[in-house]
Amino acid sequence: MASRTMIESLQHLAVRVEDSRGRRHPEPAHPYRNPYQRDRDRIVHSRAFRRLENKTQVFTRRFSDHFRNRLTHTIEVAQISRTIVGALGLNTDLVEALALVHDIGHPPFGHAGEKALDAAMRRHGLLFDHNLHALRIVEDFELRYAEFRGLNLTFEVREGIIKHSRDYAPLEFPQLREYLLDQRPPLEAQLVDLTDEIAYNTADLDDGFEARILSLEDIRSEVSVFEDSYQEASARFPEASAKLLFNEALKRMLDRMVTDLIQHTGEAAQQAGVSSLQQVRSYPQRLASFSERVEKQRRQAKDFLHARLYFSPDLMPEKEMAERIVTELFAFWTAHPEALPEQYQAKIHEESLPRVICDYIAGMTDNYILEQHQKLVG
Repeated sequence: MASRTMIESLQHLAVRVEDSRGRRHPEPAHPYRNPYQRDRDRIVHSRAFRRLENKTQVFTRRFSDHFRNRLTHTIEVAQISRTIVGALGLNTDLVEALALVHDIGHPPFGHAGEKALDAAMRRHGLLFDHNLHALRIVEDFELRYAEFRGLNLTFEVREGIIKHSRDYAPLEFPQLREYLLDQRPPLEAQLVDLTDEIAYNTADLDDGFEARILSLEDIRSEVSVFEDSYQEASARFPEASAKLLFNEALKRMLDRMVTDLIQHTGEAAQQAGVSSLQQVRSYPQRLASFSERVEKQRRQAKDFLHARLYFSPDLMPEKEMAERIVTELFAFWTAHPEALPEQYQAKIHEESLPRVICDYIAGMTDNYILEQHQKLVG
């Protein structure tokens, strides 16, 4: 447990708010909120953030008040991220803003919607990337301020949107040159990506079990980190009900992965000999990481979820429906651009038609895209 183990403080590697590269449009300092707190608040009050409530995490039509959606998943990632970064002495305000914005660019219908949207774009020689779309949202699409378009977030939050989960080649993405593509992101951004995996690996086991797609026997036999946790819970609470034992095991699994990430990231930074944020940026690889054992368990859990839940026969009809709806609406607006809302028709003079259609679809909630499909395609 983290509380029983010495944790290496990485305070000297934290992003310092006073060293921020600032905003694209300079603004006066706020009297009682630092720039990353202001970014967090702007994200939470954005329309795109509110739409996450009606965007799929895993289940598209299996409606339940208890299954995660993009919004509740995002809140869980923010909570876990603050815990990890706080334990390491890093910047909790920055990581909270990054966690809250990390999924803001996802389209409706989860990964099935993203797959279909990307496929439609590739037929026009383009692509859809939810990180790049998130940047477009915060830099341009959100219209809340008279002084500028977008949310005018700090450089560090915009950089984290792009770089938290992958590296972009400078030659392939010249439009992103300002985001230091030849350098690693700060530890706060690196940790958000791994926290995201902890959150959805545990949550999706929970929702899959609740939906009766995943059985306790299969989870115990194929996810070793869960089985280790289940054995601990059974020994501690031998009289507990099956559901409570499942909950206790899941809680222990989450704690085990969080603790390992905290400890191993501290050890990796110490072994790398980095003593400043710039050295973190210049290091050949990302330093935020699990131990070898827990990394193996993480991959095992992820592979299990892909095989038994995400691509299970139970969910395939929903995925096929989602891909069909996105594909058909994209084709409809390609053939009938005059049917697009006026504000999107106006953008055709600035952007290609496929990109305008993509932006429109990506911003939709599950409910809204279903309404549009019924209205336009039938």
